[in-house]
Amino acid sequence: MKKTLYHLAVTALLLAVCCSCDHINNKAVPSFIVRIDLGNYALWNTYGVNGMGDYRIFSREKNLPANFPYNVNTYTGYGGVLLMMGMDGPLAYDLSCPVEASPTITLSINADNFEAVCPKCGSRYNPLTGFGGPVAGVAINNKVGMRQYHVYPSNGGYLISN
Repeated sequence: MKKTLYHLAVTALLLAVCCSCDHINNKAVPSFIVRIDLGNYALWNTYGVNGMGDYRIFSREKNLPANFPYNVNTYTGYGGVLLMMGMDGPLAYDLSCPVEASPTITLSINADNFEAVCPKCGSRYNPLTGFGGPVAGVAINNKVGMRQYHVYPSNGGYLISN
């Protein structure tokens, strides 16, 4: 009995080691400060997302969304921030393509299937699931996914940060 448990444990350990090699790197985009305060009901109602697939792009450099009250404590990451209502609540990602890793090459959202698409390499990602994993293109071969940020509930709204 002890031998069987030992063999099961060793087999499970080897299986875990082998499977861990198939890891998606969601840190390919450099880490930059992210802080977007939508922490009250009024801000969330105006600039937040509500239904699944609903999304908004935050980019201080491009002044998106228009009329957003950016201040000295607001930071929008490396290439901007994608805020999307996922299956389990609001999710946030960096908009830079993980393959290109450039702040000027940013993903756009395909309104038909809610995938994030790179205009340069053609890679596609799934931001709805909470992982931002690759769906097609070079990103699958490179095993890179979107850099995800934290979305914390706060006073009737949410705070996005890293």
